[in-house]
Amino acid sequence: MKNEPVVVERVYNATPQTVWEAITDLNKMQQWYFPMLTAFEPEIGFETRFDVLQGEKVFVHIWKITEVEPGKKISYEWKFGGYPGNSVVTWELFPVGDQTKLILTHTGLETFRGDLHPDLAIHNFKEGWTHFIGTALKEYVEAETEE
Repeated sequence: MKNEPVVVERVYNATPQTVWEAITDLNKMQQWYFPMLTAFEPEIGFETRFDVLQGEKVFVHIWKITEVEPGKKISYEWKFGGYPGNSVVTWELFPVGDQTKLILTHTGLETFRGDLHPDLAIHNFKEGWTHFIGTALKEYVEAETEE
């Protein structure tokens, strides 16, 4: 299996603070990201788990915060209960004038063995992150900015 991270980069018409809150505040994350998320704290060592129904399957998402630079960067381990593998998702924010550039990097996807578990194939993560970062988060933070 080749080590191929998914990297998605977008620029939003929103401040870094607005984007930071959208990716670290539980209530805001539930609105654009995972409505079923029950707990989240941007603190190193914090762990959460929640179920995501995909078709007939339930995927237990297990996250553990590994790095936090408030307003700039957050990373967490991302595993699936009952499946092999461990990955890391890193969100990095950069001010660009009155906008914010977000670079999301998801590494370790090959450890999920998408060849054996097609639901966890890299192309699904590319599609998912493109939707979350390119559409859902963009619409959310830019609507927040207009208020």
